[in-house]
Amino acid sequence: MLAATLINPMIPVLKLTDSVSTALDWMDEFGVKQLVVADSGIYQGIVSEDILYDVTDNSDPLAKIIIQHKDIFASEDQHPYELLRIVNQFGLLIIPVLHEDRSFAGSILVNDLIEHFVNELGVQEKGAVIVLKIAERSYSLSEISRLIESNGTKVLSSYYSSGESYNPLNEARLTLKLNRTHITPIIATLERFGYEIEEAHANDPIESVDQERLDMLLRYLAT
Repeated sequence: MLAATLINPMIPVLKLTDSVSTALDWMDEFGVKQLVVADSGIYQGIVSEDILYDVTDNSDPLAKIIIQHKDIFASEDQHPYELLRIVNQFGLLIIPVLHEDRSFAGSILVNDLIEHFVNELGVQEKGAVIVLKIAERSYSLSEISRLIESNGTKVLSSYYSSGESYNPLNEARLTLKLNRTHITPIIATLERFGYEIEEAHANDPIESVDQERLDMLLRYLAT
């Protein structure tokens, strides 16, 4: 899935000639705190609710106020993972998407982006979550998946996180969403093969992991 498929056609686009009150009215109607400004199809930036509320005269056109993120946007062919990076880096609630010729294509709401990942990562599927702490040099998703599947369980999604630069001595985290809640045998298998379970969360009791670990809940969309 690419950015173009996540564009929400219902989200209005503001013009430089629109008033502050118009912008606030649209934000209130659509339940958003940011909107894109475009002039004759050319992207101009993003206006935010908090800045608009500081304007003393709501009849002022948007051309007279601060428009942010003029150089921040996504292209139609960018992957949702890249969109998450943009959101995290710049604190956006809405993502402008531009055509190849730099004309405005549409807007993606961050809530829609998150919903996409919720569906893709199987967050709403019933199943357990485990987090392994592993050395980067020892990382092998195929080997870990084989051990899990030997217990009749599937990996619905995975998330690997490490330091900014690769170092074989560094410890990394591998988060796995499984399609079963009873994971005691899986944990036993992984531990038997030398894998350290840092976190585990399931609806069924897990005898081999202490209660403190059970209380840790995974955040799928880590910033």
